[in-house]
Amino acid sequence: MADLTARRALPRPLRLRLRPRRAGVVTAGLVLVVAVGGALLAPIVWPLDQSAVALDQTRLAPSWSHLGGTDDLGRDVAHRAVYGLRVSLLVGAVAALVATVIGGLIGGIAGTLGGRVDRVLMRIVDTIAALPHLLLGIFIVAMLRPSLGAVIASVGLTHWLSTARIVRSELLSLRTRTFVDAAISGGAGRGRVLVRHLLPHVLPRLALATTLMIPHAVWHETALSFLGLGLPPHLASLGNMISDGEGSLLTGAWWASLVPGAVIVVVTLAIAVLAARWRDRLDPRVRAELQL
Repeated sequence: MADLTARRALPRPLRLRLRPRRAGVVTAGLVLVVAVGGALLAPIVWPLDQSAVALDQTRLAPSWSHLGGTDDLGRDVAHRAVYGLRVSLLVGAVAALVATVIGGLIGGIAGTLGGRVDRVLMRIVDTIAALPHLLLGIFIVAMLRPSLGAVIASVGLTHWLSTARIVRSELLSLRTRTFVDAAISGGAGRGRVLVRHLLPHVLPRLALATTLMIPHAVWHETALSFLGLGLPPHLASLGNMISDGEGSLLTGAWWASLVPGAVIVVVTLAIAVLAARWRDRLDPRVRAELQL
C-alpha cells in the first residue's frame, strides 16, 4: 500500500517511464528462463549427435521441420544453436566466477591493506588493463591449446580488473565509516572487521559485477570460437556456428549465421537488462529517486 501511494505521488512523466521499464524486465526474465531451461533440458528433450551429417539436406531454408534451416552439412541450425548456447552460458558463468574470485582477492587485499601494497597492485591492474583483452585472451588460449578449459581461463584471466577496482573502492570507502571505527574500538581484529562488517557490504556489489560480466564472457568466447580458438569445429558452439555459416552467406543461406548470432544477442541483452535493473535497485540514490 505504501509503495502504491509513493508511486502515485510521483510525477506523471516518471510513472510513464516506469511502465515500459518493468515490461522490459519481465520480458528479459522470460527470455532468460526459456533460454536457460532449454539449454539445460536439451539433452533430455532434444538429443543431438554432434558428429552426424545429412548431405542430402544441406542449406535448407527455415521451415516447420527445420525451424532454423540447415547448414552446409545438413545439420539443424536451431538444434545446434541450443547446444551452442549451453557452451556459451557454461563458459560465461564459470569464467565470470573465476574473474570474480581473482578480482575480489586482488581488490580485497588492496583495499584492506592500503598504502604501498595498494599502489603496487593498482599499477599492475592498470598495466594489464592497457592491453587489448582479445589479444591477451588469444595469447592465453594459444599457450594452453584450444579447449573448453582454455577458453574459460582466457576469459577469467582477462576480465577480473573491473571487479578488483570495484572491491577496492568499496573497501576504501567503508574503512572510513563510523561502524568500522566502533568495531575497532571495541577490540575487533582486522580479520573480524573484514568478515563481519566489510564483506556483507561488498558481496552484493560483487554478485552484481559477476552478473554483468557474463555477457562480456559470452561475447569473448564467441569471438575466440569464431577465430578458431575455441572448441573443436565439430562441437556445437555459437562462435563456431557463425564462423561455419560465413561461407554460406555467399550462397544465400543467411540463416546459418543469423540464427546463432540472434541467440547470442537476445540472451546477452536479457542478462544485461536484468543486471541493470538489479544495479538500479542496489544503488540507494536510484532507489530513492524511483521510490521502488
